[in-house]
Amino acid sequence: MERVVLLLNHVISAEPQAMEKLRAHAARTLRIELEGWPTLLPAPSPIAFRITPPGLVEWIESAGEATPDLQVAIAAANPALAFAKFLVGERPQIRVEGDAAFATDVNWLIENLHWDVEDDLARLVGDAPAREIARFGGAVAKAIREAAKTLDGFVRRGDRPGATPASEPPPR
Repeated sequence: MERVVLLLNHVISAEPQAMEKLRAHAARTLRIELEGWPTLLPAPSPIAFRITPPGLVEWIESAGEATPDLQVAIAAANPALAFAKFLVGERPQIRVEGDAAFATDVNWLIENLHWDVEDDLARLVGDAPAREIARFGGAVAKAIREAAKTLDGFVRRGDRPGATPASEPPPR
């Protein structure tokens, strides 16, 4: 979790407007939990963050103890389908409770913050290799998104890959 916080803070600190928005909510807490998680799978614990005075986040290990200023519940009854939808750019269903201004700024962060992986790679390996790595990564990501879209289409129609569509008679 500490590494996730480091990555979040790295992405937030690269955008001064994001830090400014969070600075206004210093000391407030945000709890994220997965709602409807299948009972056959180990249940993940809620995750909580506190906004720091500089406008970054810190992880709160005991997420379930205090009442958060903002609670976000993410629909997770079908984790595989939710992940596939995430890969194609669809946001999961969420339920938000708590401070409206805080929720508005958190939504702005979700909509506007993006990790510039290529820029970070360029610091390590140089501009040209970073560009090629990012291009390759983009191609892989595109292939995964396309596969997820295809899978999502099958799930929505109730089809299985290789199955005969219901409107067609089986081959003789």
